[in-house]
Amino acid sequence: MTAEPVDQGEVAARLAAKRAELEAGLGVLSAPPDSSGSISFGKRVGDGTAMAVERYANVSVHERLLAVLADVERAEAKLADGSYGRCDGCGDPIAPERLAARPWAVRCVRCAAP
Repeated sequence: MTAEPVDQGEVAARLAAKRAELEAGLGVLSAPPDSSGSISFGKRVGDGTAMAVERYANVSVHERLLAVLADVERAEAKLADGSYGRCDGCGDPIAPERLAARPWAVRCVRCAAP
C-alpha cells in the first residue's frame, strides 16, 4: 500500500480543531470543583460518595484526553516533518480510511491494537 497524498491544509485544520476541543475539555476538567463539600465514605451512598466517584471518573477522562492530545501533537509534528501518514510503530503507511476517520492517528491499526 502506498501513502496517498494528503491535503495538508485540511489535515492541519482538523488537527487544530481537535486540539482546541481537547484543550477546552481539559480546561473544564481541571477547573476546581464548584462545591467545597467534604468527601466521605460510609455505609450509605451520599453526596460525598457521589462526588468522589465523579472525581474518580473525571481523572480517567482527563488521562484519556491527554493521551489523545499527545497523538494530535505527534500528528502535527509528523505533518511538519513530512512523515505524516506513516506508522510510528512499523513505519508502514497508515490506511487512508483510518486517517480520514482519525487524522491524529500515528499508528496503523495493527500497531495500535492492544
